[in-house]
Amino acid sequence: MSDPPATWIVVPTYNEAETIEPLVGEIRDALPEPARVLVVDDASPDGTGEIADRLAAEDEHVRILHRTGKRGLGPAYVAGFRAALDGGAELIVQMDADFSHDPAELPKLLAAATDADLVIGSRYVSGGQVTDWGPGRVAISRWGSRYARAVLGLGVHDMTSGFKCWRREALEGVELASVGSQGYAFQVEMTYRAVVAGFRVVEVPITFRDRRVGESKMTGAIVLEAAYRVPVLRMRRRR
Repeated sequence: MSDPPATWIVVPTYNEAETIEPLVGEIRDALPEPARVLVVDDASPDGTGEIADRLAAEDEHVRILHRTGKRGLGPAYVAGFRAALDGGAELIVQMDADFSHDPAELPKLLAAATDADLVIGSRYVSGGQVTDWGPGRVAISRWGSRYARAVLGLGVHDMTSGFKCWRREALEGVELASVGSQGYAFQVEMTYRAVVAGFRVVEVPITFRDRRVGESKMTGAIVLEAAYRVPVLRMRRRR
């Protein structure tokens, strides 16, 4: 029986001191193989980075990448992806630190990567769902995905999902150095790049829950960035 592919779970954090330790524990419980958890912390003032340092000291499968300030979700993921690739990762999962993405669903994403280059944990395919959000927030999220699908001409239902599993070859093929999105537009841009590059993208249903503690990182500026960057992506492709 062959060894499982080297798997890294990349988790960006900013002020997630209350969730990072239980999250890492549940990730480690969910994956029987010796997967690595990489916490990418943007100098959280609440001590998230120090907690991650302790976890890394206690468990050789946990690592921490410290960044020097809050510089955006997109750059945090790019830094984490580069570290995972440099570390020999064959499968790279990205997920939120606030338990909106259930670690118990990790094996499902990894299994789907056997026949796909990018697996998206989707709220908006059959079997997927969103809990704990009000109708207004769900409507905004669905509208965002539909807007991106229409402008970019893609068949992916959940364009804004942040729960993804990448094969190494796909991440290497999307030209990380030129990714420009800072906030949640990063999710749309990365999926678009994967499709345009010819990689096979599949969606698997997930249950998305509101964060357990703390406050959402979503701001008006993040929404505006997502709105204007989507047509920019399409125009650049046409050129």
